[in-house]
Amino acid sequence: VKLLLLGCGESGKSTFLKQMRILHGQGYDENALLDFRATVYSNIVKGMKVLVDARDKLGIPWEDPSRQSQADYIMTFERYVSTDVDPFLQYVPHIKELWKDEGIHTAYYRRREFQLVSRCFLFHPVNQMTARGTKSMKVGESVHYFLENLDRIGQADYIPSMQDVLLSRQATRGIQEYVFEIKRIPFRFFDVGGQRGQRQKWLKCFEDVTSILFLASSSEFDQVLMEDRKTNRLQESLDIFQLIVNNRYFINVSIILFLNKSDLLEEKVKQGVLLTNYFPDFEGDPHDLSDVQNYLVYKFESQRRDHAKPFFHHFTMAIDTNNIRFVFNAVKDTILHDNLHQLMLQ
Repeated sequence: VKLLLLGCGESGKSTFLKQMRILHGQGYDENALLDFRATVYSNIVKGMKVLVDARDKLGIPWEDPSRQSQADYIMTFERYVSTDVDPFLQYVPHIKELWKDEGIHTAYYRRREFQLVSRCFLFHPVNQMTARGTKSMKVGESVHYFLENLDRIGQADYIPSMQDVLLSRQATRGIQEYVFEIKRIPFRFFDVGGQRGQRQKWLKCFEDVTSILFLASSSEFDQVLMEDRKTNRLQESLDIFQLIVNNRYFINVSIILFLNKSDLLEEKVKQGVLLTNYFPDFEGDPHDLSDVQNYLVYKFESQRRDHAKPFFHHFTMAIDTNNIRFVFNAVKDTILHDNLHQLMLQ
């Protein structure tokens, strides 16, 4: 069984595969967990750099002006500086002090006005983006989690927990293959980088595909791409989905849509982030989660030309193991049925 994971960057493909390893693979022993330590360290330092820079550009005052010196120290962290234990521990006291400051917390709570991504360092003032008709935002769900757990993570003998692993962020480069045996049947998962520069590699994986799992971040309707800083993230997912679902290579391939980060979507709806500001054709209640979800399903379903073909979709939370267990059990039979059908056609 060959499964192709497709979707834009930050949609949750790599997190989904981590869950497959937990549920159907060898899991993570201590050595495997330690492999993620440097990624967690990097996410923390880079996330704090974003917040420090955002505080400055948004004109948010320090609660304690003396913390500017600690901010200056954090900003000396270079992208390729070693994130081994000893270098990281030198930053921990400064990061802790900065996270205590109300100015940094205000920057975090105003994160809708800038890109906060745990694996990169990027800032856009909101008025710069509003001029183009949209705002730039990347919810720093993992940044907040890691900063809140800094006492534990900042220990010299720190070993990442499973939740740390699931929330750590690192861009996928190239094509990654993973094999898991499920009910004595080998499932081959191919994870391909979702950023624009990685998509030319997708064609290499198209042969003999059983099913495609297409992941789209359901919460990113008000965010823009990292690559060009103006294209709406949800619209980009819709455009890519349209190309995949109508591709002649996949006439006999089931395409299963995972509308991921449903917890963050619910959070945005509750906070009053209006879908109508970004998709004016939405006619439902922007404060009603069901209306918003139904609209998202409709938008993806309407990209298909062949409406006779079954359309499978699920709202998912890739960081929630129980959710992924339930969802994958639901789609597994469909995948196996398609695999049998393809064997009969050969």
